[in-house]
Amino acid sequence: MNTYLLSHELLVLALGLALLLADLWAPASFRRNFGYLAAVGLGLILLYSLFGLNTPPADANSAFGGMFVLDSLALFFKRFFLIAAIIVLVISVEFSDCFHAGITEFYALILFALTGMLLAASANDFALLFVSLELITITFYVLSSFQRSRSASLEAGVKYLIIGALSTGFTVFGIALVYGISNHFNFNQIASVAAQHRDNPIFLFGLLLILGGLGFKISAFPFQIWTPDVYQGAPTPAAAFLAIGSKAAGFALLLRFLFTAVPEVTTRWSGVLMLLTAVTILYGNLCAIPQRNLKRLLGYSSISHAGYLLLGITAFSRSGQSAVLYYLSGYLFTVLAAFTVICLVLRRLETDDISGLAGLNQRSPLLATTMTLAMVSLAGIPPLAGFFGKLLLLKSVIEQVGTNGSYFWLAIVAIVGVVISFYYYFGVIRAIYWSEETPDLTPIPVSLPARMAIYGCLAGMFFLGMFPGPMLNLADSAVKFLKL
Repeated sequence: MNTYLLSHELLVLALGLALLLADLWAPASFRRNFGYLAAVGLGLILLYSLFGLNTPPADANSAFGGMFVLDSLALFFKRFFLIAAIIVLVISVEFSDCFHAGITEFYALILFALTGMLLAASANDFALLFVSLELITITFYVLSSFQRSRSASLEAGVKYLIIGALSTGFTVFGIALVYGISNHFNFNQIASVAAQHRDNPIFLFGLLLILGGLGFKISAFPFQIWTPDVYQGAPTPAAAFLAIGSKAAGFALLLRFLFTAVPEVTTRWSGVLMLLTAVTILYGNLCAIPQRNLKRLLGYSSISHAGYLLLGITAFSRSGQSAVLYYLSGYLFTVLAAFTVICLVLRRLETDDISGLAGLNQRSPLLATTMTLAMVSLAGIPPLAGFFGKLLLLKSVIEQVGTNGSYFWLAIVAIVGVVISFYYYFGVIRAIYWSEETPDLTPIPVSLPARMAIYGCLAGMFFLGMFPGPMLNLADSAVKFLKL
């Protein structure tokens, strides 16, 4: 086995363990800065991945008997997760005053969750799929309930634990059924025999259970019930990492599962996937309308965005697959920009109500502009990344109308969802600039690392929206290993 295939995972895991060891000797006053050190460490790993890692040839990029693969799709998601974790660690440092103890453990748990995401990006076997899912999920159990003095945080952790355990049961039972029929765990081996079993009800039921387990990770209907409650109660950095890292890991596994393990079965599920996609979009957008809690609103928004991302999968085309990767890239910068503002503005309030943004344009023009642009991008308005991402996803669906007229109605549902979202996204903008609440005009200080994270997110939103070519080329290259 070539050790460098696991270099991302081993380096991140070593960094997390090093933080825990350093915590034994570091003075309490310095532990807050471990988050910055961890972010710098991940930055060096990202540079190594971009410039120092020689990608092996296609016939030598697997380990553990084909269980672990390192191809362009895996590298795309690994770098994606590293960027997300760097920004989340910076947010965590800003939020550290809200923790009574254990801030180093919080940073380490983020790194351990990141390790699970990196493994998920390379999973080509149901055994590794399950291990990576559990590593991600178990760390988020702890991260969600980390503020032990807040009942809302403890409640979020318990809800995530209970629903997560249920989804784990679905996944394990589904894997057992698929293995019992196919006698394989490896995705490539399953693909070689899937055609023989595509009419076997036990085999199909097993696949459906696995799809349900992955649906929990991406917050797709009807497995979305945990999302708004956990987002609301979890510490803001944990909610941010859950919103982008966990969701992207779910889509990485979903792409591998549907288009590597069982592509022939997937194409026969077009009706089911279109129905789930449409209901997920409408549910997320309609439930977000009455929300006043900002994190809860973003939770329902996250459900609707899972529906938009499913458009690319439901299209069963190369353009749809690459549109999923492009959309996730824009979503990364947009969501983390929003959560950074929430962390800096609302961390000292007893509530995350939208009214807490009143007068933000006077307290910090930078934060007000950042939140405004994040909402505009999430709504899908040019020239930001969200617009072009939605356009690509809709285009991939409309291209299939000639083969199946149902795609036309799916595109209509997606457009209706976008229109509905304008109401609650612009409600946030209205609260910033035209709120009727009496605003607190105390200036909000923004540290240099937080300012750099914000500038990075803004640059990402504008660059992907105005110059989509480079990212589209990367996405096209990443999905070439997937089957149709």
